[in-house]
Amino acid sequence: QVQLVESGGGLVQGGGSLRLSCTASAIIFSISTMGWYRQAPGKQRELVAHITTGGRTNYVDSVKGRFTISRDNAKNTVYLQMNSLKPEDTAVYSCNAERWVGGVRVSSWGQGTQVTVSS
Repeated sequence: QVQLVESGGGLVQGGGSLRLSCTASAIIFSISTMGWYRQAPGKQRELVAHITTGGRTNYVDSVKGRFTISRDNAKNTVYLQMNSLKPEDTAVYSCNAERWVGGVRVSSWGQGTQVTVSS
């Protein structure tokens, strides 16, 4: 079973910063596009950002210029640096590892970490 171990959530005041981390096994990490998703109460889960094995990144419009996703291939870890946090960023953030295995898209998830931004 693939394990994605997340850390870094918490409570922060608006305008503050947090950094989320997600570590995967080396084999999975090396072939996966890594992403961060979030789900706020009463809302659908949305992709926040992802980074490919080649380092290409993509962000949802609402976090562009504030969040940065990066990956450390030596540590098998993906990070989400979140700056200028807003109350509307409050959600459970989950790490995702997506890869193709034998022509089938396989997706693995972390347990989720709560991010709460106070106004």
